[in-house]
Amino acid sequence: MTAGPGTGRRRTAAAATAAAFALLTACSPGTGEAPTAPGTTSATAPATSASAPAPASPAPTSPVRDVPSVTVASVEEVATGLDAPWGLAFLPDARAVVTLRDAARLVVVGPDGAVADVTGPGADEVAAATVPRGEGGLLGVAVVPDAAAGGPVDLVLYLTAAQDNRVLRATLDGTTLGPTRAVVTGIPRGSNHNGGRLAFGPDGALYVTTGDVYDTRLAPDPASLGGKVLRVTADGAPAPGNPDPASPVWTRGHRNVQGIGWAPDGRAFAAEFGQDTWDELNVLHAGADHGWPSVEGTGGAADGFVDPVAQWSTDEASPSGLAVTDEGVYLAGLRGETLWRVPLRPVDPAALADPAQDAAGVGTPQPLLAGEHGRLRAVEVAPDGSLWVLTNNTDGRGDPRPGDDRLLRVRVG
Repeated sequence: MTAGPGTGRRRTAAAATAAAFALLTACSPGTGEAPTAPGTTSATAPATSASAPAPASPAPTSPVRDVPSVTVASVEEVATGLDAPWGLAFLPDARAVVTLRDAARLVVVGPDGAVADVTGPGADEVAAATVPRGEGGLLGVAVVPDAAAGGPVDLVLYLTAAQDNRVLRATLDGTTLGPTRAVVTGIPRGSNHNGGRLAFGPDGALYVTTGDVYDTRLAPDPASLGGKVLRVTADGAPAPGNPDPASPVWTRGHRNVQGIGWAPDGRAFAAEFGQDTWDELNVLHAGADHGWPSVEGTGGAADGFVDPVAQWSTDEASPSGLAVTDEGVYLAGLRGETLWRVPLRPVDPAALADPAQDAAGVGTPQPLLAGEHGRLRAVEVAPDGSLWVLTNNTDGRGDPRPGDDRLLRVRVG
């Protein structure tokens, strides 16, 4: 993926890390998440000479064994004919809510593949408030925890409005959405880099990922909501325990985060689009600065930034949605048209708060479904343990096939 101009010094990763992570298999070509902004050019990742010895990977902080790879046991179509789907979240009764970015509508998909439109006053309000443009529209969705199976549930939705990106909350009863109310407003909006993923963490807080909307000054600025991961209550107040008690900002220095999830041991992972060189998988720590626009990929730790734990050249990944199981982190790749798995390694509980230990907690990335289904937008763990994956070939940048877009049920073993 390529994007708008950055400011400050932009350093790419060292060649050692390039050999370790910008690898594996050649993914199918495709268009990235965002077009190159006027006046910029797309750089290619530095190549490692075939005649030179491969540089060694950075040594882990403690002796570890790599985690075994997995295989794709089966892929089934759950639903077809979805129009530019973006967000995916499971209800307590095992149905899934899917957002349609450009149509500004929601649908509910049952485990049997039955698709039902969401209607009601809240659905009308969402459609009226959403202003789809470029990568903006109706984006993320999450289910407020502790709802009973079969009863009404509260949803939070991330949408691009006329003046800002915002998070709304409303009650879903069956397929009827009640009136909405604002949870977070004033998130910078643009044609691209709107972030948009929503997820509730194991601490009960709502995490909101935002983008820099092509203004790289926003990402490092603690006073801006752009280029951040926000942490708020379900009603939008700064969550207790935030670095600044008066601010919703949890981490900063992000270009465009569109995936977030938690490992069983509490590690928070986030997927981030790079500009010309490196896409990233990061582990989030309260108050951390992940370096954008000064650093793209690894190489910023010496300056106080937190380095990613894995990285890919932008044509291999362009990672959007993310899901975490007890054995790996799964990232849905748009331009790379690949479901990437990053194996999890056990981490000493005493080291969980130390960013210097993060890289030792993951194994070598493994590509799955490479080029088989086109662009992949979202992935979530279903109640039955399978992975539900949304394709994204009808978003204006893919090559739609008959039946696109699809919701897939993927089983690995």
